[in-house]
Amino acid sequence: MQKFLGKPNAPAMPRAETASLTPAAAGSMQRYVQLLLLVLAAGGIYPLLYLRQVYQTTMLDVLHIDNAQLGYLYSVLGIVFFVSYLPSGWLADRVAPRLLICFSLIGTGALGLWYSTAPSFHALLVIFCLWGVTTGLTFWASVLKRVRMIAGANEQGRFFGLLDGGRGLVEALLATAALALFAAATGAGRGEAAALRHVIYMYSFTCIALGALMSFFKDPAPAQAERKPVEANANGSLWRDLATLAAIPQLWLMAAVVFCGYQIFWATYSFSAYLQQGEMHMTVVAAGMVTTAKLWMRPIGGIGGGFLGDRLSNLRVLIWALFLAVAGLIGLILLPALRNMALLGAVVLFIGLMTYAIRGLYWTLLDYCAIPMRITGLAIGLVSLIGYSSDIFLPLVNGYITEHYAGMLGYQIYFAYVAAIGTLGGIAALVLKRMTHSKPA
Repeated sequence: MQKFLGKPNAPAMPRAETASLTPAAAGSMQRYVQLLLLVLAAGGIYPLLYLRQVYQTTMLDVLHIDNAQLGYLYSVLGIVFFVSYLPSGWLADRVAPRLLICFSLIGTGALGLWYSTAPSFHALLVIFCLWGVTTGLTFWASVLKRVRMIAGANEQGRFFGLLDGGRGLVEALLATAALALFAAATGAGRGEAAALRHVIYMYSFTCIALGALMSFFKDPAPAQAERKPVEANANGSLWRDLATLAAIPQLWLMAAVVFCGYQIFWATYSFSAYLQQGEMHMTVVAAGMVTTAKLWMRPIGGIGGGFLGDRLSNLRVLIWALFLAVAGLIGLILLPALRNMALLGAVVLFIGLMTYAIRGLYWTLLDYCAIPMRITGLAIGLVSLIGYSSDIFLPLVNGYITEHYAGMLGYQIYFAYVAAIGTLGGIAALVLKRMTHSKPA
């Protein structure tokens, strides 16, 4: 069969042309182009959902809601994510990623235009529910599975690091432009409501434009072997595949690491509001500058952590990042007593650096779990179901604590809780390291 597939009687390509179009070089370029498209999509779609990390105080005023109601909105979003993760993995194993990603980008941007009208709280609940569909059900697992497929066996760390760091670069660029737009609008006397509306417009039209752009690109063939993924899964049993995944203990430890590491990331959403409390009392623009600078740590932490993980050990670098992020959170709780704004800002940036290294590395743990490629999407959905379940309850925890313990104290209690959870994540990663002896399964 290989003899016939090889087409031995085909005319030979000229030597110069062969040298300029080697399969390895062409394949590598194709994989990096595809990765760039995934980075643009992931970097453009999520900032609209999480404007709270820079504009939380303004959002509460413009939308006429309180911290508890804001927590309800993000809890609803988390619930939709939770019920979407497994179906998202199922879709990723069967539907072309380009179609899912284009739908997700355009749908998210269109919902953003509705969001810009500052609708009622009940309408906001509908918007956040639908955002859960467009960024969870049809988007999440397809992107992660595609990255795992196009990355070589020794490139998992750098490809996932480039995905998270690259999307962080896109988010930082967009956030910088948005903050400049917000400052210009408020400086011109248009008010914070109009300024926030301009920011939402910018993010919404960016999503729609990216979705339109990606519709012109076809899905190239994956680098890693998975011929005809739809047919390979068609004869399989969903329950049998779930049982296969459930029997892998390393997968449960990975889910625990993602669960704890993601809560550290959630803590960064409250940095802007924290910096505006008590004697720190930064303005919206000043706190926004600090948190926007934190976003610039994402490309450094994500890409740097990924390359460092490929060189040393993805798991070892992840463990260090988890415990250093916990130390940073403890410092964030204690440092306001020193009234040193420069040092406090440096700690915020350090936590951001460690957090983004964590996010860039925890999906590389799939290589420690011996998961068949044909059910990678399902595995991603299962880990996401557990790992990101904090999307449901963490906004409620945050809203309750900050409402019942007013000012700086509420945020300090919240950060202490997240630091404790982060410590548990570091312990889970140490157990996984001991099980695998730092070698992929």
